[in-house]
Amino acid sequence: MSSFKTLSAKSAAALDGSLMSTLGYKLEQLMELAGLSVAQAVYSDYKPAEYPNVVVLCGPGNNGGDGLVAARHLSLFGYKSVKVYWPVVGKNAFYGNLKTQLELFDIDIVQDASAGDSGASASASLPNLHSVLRDSSIIVDALFGFSFHPPLRKPFDSIILAMVEQQQKHGKKIFAVDVPSGWDVDEGPTARSGTEEYMPDALISLTAPKPCSLKLGPEVKHYLGGRFIPQCVADKWDFQVPHYQGADQYVKLASP
Repeated sequence: MSSFKTLSAKSAAALDGSLMSTLGYKLEQLMELAGLSVAQAVYSDYKPAEYPNVVVLCGPGNNGGDGLVAARHLSLFGYKSVKVYWPVVGKNAFYGNLKTQLELFDIDIVQDASAGDSGASASASLPNLHSVLRDSSIIVDALFGFSFHPPLRKPFDSIILAMVEQQQKHGKKIFAVDVPSGWDVDEGPTARSGTEEYMPDALISLTAPKPCSLKLGPEVKHYLGGRFIPQCVADKWDFQVPHYQGADQYVKLASP
């Protein structure tokens, strides 16, 4: 796929609404398919033999739910260790089911007692986060998606700083889900979100790329996932459904 059209945060939200109304999808279906596409894309370039230890950073919203699903599939794909760092648990009752599934597959769910404390200091207050990041080969960033609005708040500002530090100082790979966390969905990394230094090694856009993906560096691998949109629906938002190979749930995008 040589070029792509982007969808603003507002349009992406409207498209999601259409998928669950006009097409009759349930949120759980979309999350399962999105999470599977994330896991397949991670596996395509970061094989378990070279990157055996995965940590998935999950936020409290739908992006975090995609990460929980991806963690389950990555475990089934043969990675030696898959851990989930979930600092603030989502309120949707469905997340309880995802949590149960992870536990039954022996996937550790890691938290820090002070993660929800808005008065806690930065990195020293998140010892479990730093432990799982140190032990990881690849970090899946599923903290925030297209609903995020800057600025970052605690504990997520500290989490993203710690993640970027592991990338810059220790060469850990970061694979972002839909939007690199903390980036403005339409503008990219901004000073008001404190993410100017954050550039993932790979990004999988879900449903359609967001405008912030135009700010990716030329070395960043870019994928598109979400093989559940018929062309008649995509036409309303003026984009082309890509050609997926075989049973793949993702495609690799070239620079626009």
